[in-house]
Amino acid sequence: MSYTVGQVAGFAGVTVRTLHHYDRAGLLTPGERSNGGYRLYGEADLARLQQILFYRELGFTLDEIVEILTDPQADALARLRARRQALREQIDRLERLVEVAERAMEVQQTGVPLDPRERFEVFGEITFDLSYATDAELKWQGSAGHRAAMKSAAEHTKEDWADLMGEATRWREDLLAAFDAGEPAAGERALELAEAHRQHIARWFTPCPPDMHRRIADDFVDDARAFALVVPPSQQRPGLATYLRTAVRANAESRTGPQARPEEDANPHAEPEVESRAVGAAAESSRSSLPEGVR
Repeated sequence: MSYTVGQVAGFAGVTVRTLHHYDRAGLLTPGERSNGGYRLYGEADLARLQQILFYRELGFTLDEIVEILTDPQADALARLRARRQALREQIDRLERLVEVAERAMEVQQTGVPLDPRERFEVFGEITFDLSYATDAELKWQGSAGHRAAMKSAAEHTKEDWADLMGEATRWREDLLAAFDAGEPAAGERALELAEAHRQHIARWFTPCPPDMHRRIADDFVDDARAFALVVPPSQQRPGLATYLRTAVRANAESRTGPQARPEEDANPHAEPEVESRAVGAAAESSRSSLPEGVR
C-alpha cells in the first residue's frame, strides 16, 4: 500500500515541507510516484522514516543520520552509546540548574527586607551578573565554604548589610587611593589592604585562609564579573585587578611562605570566590525589586 506525502505527514507528525527536505537531502526518497508525478511512500519508506525520526529525537544531525542509514560500516551502536552519555550529562546539568532555580527562589523569599530606596542605598553600584551566579552555584554547590558563606549571607539583617557594604566601600576607597598614588603592589600599604580584605571575608562570610585568598584574587583577574562585585566598573582602573592580586599573593606569602608552583598548587576542589557570590546574590535579590529606571 502506498501513501501520499500529505498522508505520511499527518500520521508521522511532521510537515510536508520536512518530508520534501528529507527527499532533497537524499535521506528519504519515496520509492514510487503517482501517474501525476506525485510522491508515494511505501512500507519500506515508512520504516526508514521511523528510523530517521528516532535518531532526530535523540539529537543526531541529518548528516549523521544519512551516514548511519546508508553506510554499512557506520557504527550505530557506538554512536548511540555516545549520545546516551551526552544525554545523561545534559540531564545532570539540568537537574543542577533546577537546584539553582530553587535556591534563587529561596533568596527572593528570604532576602534582605529592604524597600527599593533602602536597597539602592545599601548596595549602590554593585550589581550581579546572573550567569556568574549560575556558574558559581553549579561549580561550588557541594563546597563547605560555599554553603557557609551563603548561610551567613542569608542570616544577615538589614543593619548587617549596611555595615558590611559600608566597610567594603571604605576599603575600596583606600584601595583606589593607594593605586592612584602609585603605592607598590607588594608594599606595606597594599599588604595592609589585602589583609583587611581577607579579614572582611572571614568576618562576614566564612573563614578565609591565605591560600583561599590567593584563589579569590586569581578570580578577580580571570573573571571580570567577579571583580565587578568588589570594584564597580565605573571605579575600575586598568591594571587594578592585577594590582590587588599581587598584593594578596604577597600578603599570603608573608603569612605562609612562598607559593607553590602552579602545577603543585592546583586544587580541583579549591573554594570559590565566596564574598563576591554572597554579596552578589543579595545585590541581585535587591536589584530585581528596583524600578526599571534605577537598575
